[in-house]
Amino acid sequence: MAVVIALDAGTTGVRAFAVDESGTPVGFRYQEFTQHFPRPGWVEHDATEIWTSMVAVTSRLITELGQPVAAIGITDQRETVVAWDRRTGAPRHRAIVWQDRRTAGRCDELREAGELERVRELTGLVLDPYFSATKFEWLLGPGGVQADDDLVLGTIDSWLVWQLTGG
Repeated sequence: MAVVIALDAGTTGVRAFAVDESGTPVGFRYQEFTQHFPRPGWVEHDATEIWTSMVAVTSRLITELGQPVAAIGITDQRETVVAWDRRTGAPRHRAIVWQDRRTAGRCDELREAGELERVRELTGLVLDPYFSATKFEWLLGPGGVQADDDLVLGTIDSWLVWQLTGG
């Protein structure tokens, strides 16, 4: 009987959860990964550590179940962002986590410049460092990454799908 595996790249660790064809849970594995706090209010993850943790828990679960896998789904931290190299798939900077507040000042600047309504119109969102746009802007600035033709910016789910599919 084939199983469906849900992979969750959460804020503190990775989970792999399997259900059989009737939806009955048949297995679960979890592994934590390191939290990095380089400055007050800054929260980062090593995207490679998230990937290797995901591979480890998924491999253990599949081996223990001994059943074919029909499908894999991914859920994640959503607004955590990664910059990586399209040639190698290697991260160019630690992932900036959804909790990170380093762009709070930039959000205030945009709000004071009258950009809140425009942002709401275009995205349906408010100006808050929780969201990915100002994190991407920060990554492209001083202290971030070198922008070139091989740079890819995305949320953690897009980077994990990149890894799972070989780009």
